Amino acid sequence: MTLHRIAVDAPLWDALDYLHARTLPRGCLVRVPLGRQNVLGVVLGPAENSTAPEASLRAVSEVVSAVPALDALWLDLLLFAATYYQRPLGELMAAALPTWLRHHGAAAAAKRVIAGHQRREPQAFRLTPAGDAALAQQLSPRHVALWRLAAALGLKPLQASGAPNAASTQAIIQQDAAPPPLQLDAARRLHPKAAALLRDWVVQGWVDAVPDAPQGRVRNLVHSAWPQSPAPPALQAAQQAAVDAVCAARGYATFLLFGVTGSGKTEVYLQLVAHVLAQNPQAQVLVLTPEINLTPQLVQRFAERFPGEQLAVLHSGLAEAERFDHWFAAHSGAARIVLGTRLAALASLPQLALLVVDEEHDASYKQQEGARYSARDLAVWRARQRGIAVVLGSATPSLESWRAAQRGRYRLLELPGRASGSLPAVRLLHAGQDPLLRQGGLIGQVLFDAIEQRLAHGEQSLLFLNRRGYAPVIRCPDCGWLSDCPHCDAHLVYHRTDRSLRCHHCGHRAAVPRACPDCGSLDLQPLGRGTQRVEEALAVLFPQARIARIDADTARRKGAAQAGFAQMHAGEVDILVGTQMITKGHDFQRVTLVAALNPDAGLFTHDLRGPERLFAQLMQAAGRAGRAGAPLADIAGHAVAPSSAPEMVVQTAYPEHGLYRALVAHDYPGFAAQELQERMHAGMPPFSYQALLRAEHKRPDVLEAFLAQAIELAAAISGPLACGLMVYPPVPASLARVANVHRQHVLVEGGDRAGLQEFLQHWRSALQHAKARVRWAIDVDPTEF
Repeated sequence: MTLHRIAVDAPLWDALDYLHARTLPRGCLVRVPLGRQNVLGVVLGPAENSTAPEASLRAVSEVVSAVPALDALWLDLLLFAATYYQRPLGELMAAALPTWLRHHGAAAAAKRVIAGHQRREPQAFRLTPAGDAALAQQLSPRHVALWRLAAALGLKPLQASGAPNAASTQAIIQQDAAPPPLQLDAARRLHPKAAALLRDWVVQGWVDAVPDAPQGRVRNLVHSAWPQSPAPPALQAAQQAAVDAVCAARGYATFLLFGVTGSGKTEVYLQLVAHVLAQNPQAQVLVLTPEINLTPQLVQRFAERFPGEQLAVLHSGLAEAERFDHWFAAHSGAARIVLGTRLAALASLPQLALLVVDEEHDASYKQQEGARYSARDLAVWRARQRGIAVVLGSATPSLESWRAAQRGRYRLLELPGRASGSLPAVRLLHAGQDPLLRQGGLIGQVLFDAIEQRLAHGEQSLLFLNRRGYAPVIRCPDCGWLSDCPHCDAHLVYHRTDRSLRCHHCGHRAAVPRACPDCGSLDLQPLGRGTQRVEEALAVLFPQARIARIDADTARRKGAAQAGFAQMHAGEVDILVGTQMITKGHDFQRVTLVAALNPDAGLFTHDLRGPERLFAQLMQAAGRAGRAGAPLADIAGHAVAPSSAPEMVVQTAYPEHGLYRALVAHDYPGFAAQELQERMHAGMPPFSYQALLRAEHKRPDVLEAFLAQAIELAAAISGPLACGLMVYPPVPASLARVANVHRQHVLVEGGDRAGLQEFLQHWRSALQHAKARVRWAIDVDPTEF
């Protein structure tokens, strides 16, 4: 029997020792007994001297031989992340490996690997003669996406009936010949609700379903029949210079691709990926995007550009088995292009040759629960580990990355102009001087006129308000009662759709009281505004407009957000209201007006990154306007008035604030210089390094006793370890109580990263030996307080 060191899928800080009849290779996946369960494990290597008694050693239950062993570089990544972020090794492993693999045995894995890659082709559909007659009469001219779907099925455009013009429809399908059956994947790209529509049309006899025979090939994990896009567009001079610089790099290099919104950063990524794949037939590329909602758009761009390559997608929205399929395709090398959110930064990619981090400034790249790692920073570390290039792209880079570029650690590549369209003019609307806002309205006169103009021209408007619900709180004007959450230090938000009060932190729900619980007054009033309230007001002000809302409430169901975005892209929405979900990355071709309704809250916050995040949000929101690269008649399929100039309207009570002035000038370098100067004088990151000890408990006295002990333990670590470090007294978290759990933290700050790491290792070990009843964790490089 050979003794092995194995990292197990459990929140343990160190690996455990297990026996097996033969020597297992490093990186081999196994299942081992832990307590009364069998858990997944990764072999780290042979164990020479076990600290456990020989009689207590247990044997490996089974070897997951269907999955190739994880390579040494991936194991080093896992060990580095666990050490740097002060997290249990098993916790990092649980975050890196797919949940399905952790819950199923070796036999199930083998069965899925061998048989799970064969599938039937998706169902196809063909228009019937009855459908040809019925749809031509029933489709409204306003439903552009419906006409495109019907045209792809074979419906002839009828100019007399008011249908979209033939020029746009013929671009989709040749009318002289019967089209081939329409695949379901292709139909979904033409209309967000294509599956439901086609099922309904089959029932009515308008469409026939044409089942396809199995093709007996390895499954394409993304789409079976993406059409190949036309030849890549000609690059502008700045884009070509960026591509040439990255392609010329040898060995490790970090590039900061700084380009205004719409400058063609994605096209640069595509060209770089094409170059890497052409240079090495085995090479793999990892492209990170900050949010799940941006993944489908990115997948479409890459699938159309590389129709012969297999793509894998990794994010938390996938079903367990589906995520395993994609992970295995990346791990086995079958998928040469891997797209994903922050969890993809830990994916096993044995032939990784290029890393791209899109919107690298986004806070979503930092995990806020469990294994608190930064996907962006791990991407840079992986590039250094493998000696390859990593590209960090953003229109508003994080101040850490911007300073690294200014100091020469990163190479700055700039895209100063838009690839198509023009940057919007930013207009500041003084809330205190606008007559409609002073009367309690939600939008000012300037914004009202601008929306009317867009409606008249057949263009789209986007209204950004980072507050979901109808109103943030309900108040009694007689006694001052507020709708507070009984379990959190937060207000219950009023949701008018179901007349409920909800806590957005613990999930508590309550009915709206008929009268004030304290004084009995019947005059309860909603205070503030949320996206639901704005949507309701717009429906009254613009009854002729098609209004949609996208926020966490409307996107609760799987695919709901993508359906909403698809309707926006298809031109079936005139005004879109939403939270920050609608401001990132989406290429809305018909949006010429963007409005920020209440951004001032981000100016006055305890968070040192508050202004930085607000500026990035507003710049990203402004970037949704003016992106059209073609006349609107060619996109919508019907004639419209000449396009309005792209514009952003910001309703603010502080139009003279320096942040808004930089926004008007689209001057990120000026804003960053001012912020960095303030951070330097205050000794804040990126001029120092921080870590937080986060602690929580239901009893505040127990929590305070633990934190007092933690401060004593920190003071006991003397000498060079504590040199230059500042350990601040405990303070409550920004939300001090959540779900009846009290939360406080201790900030540790210093100017030397290595010294801070050494101190944290000793401090963590001391805290572990203290065996406190408090739940605690160390957060390295925190971004939220």
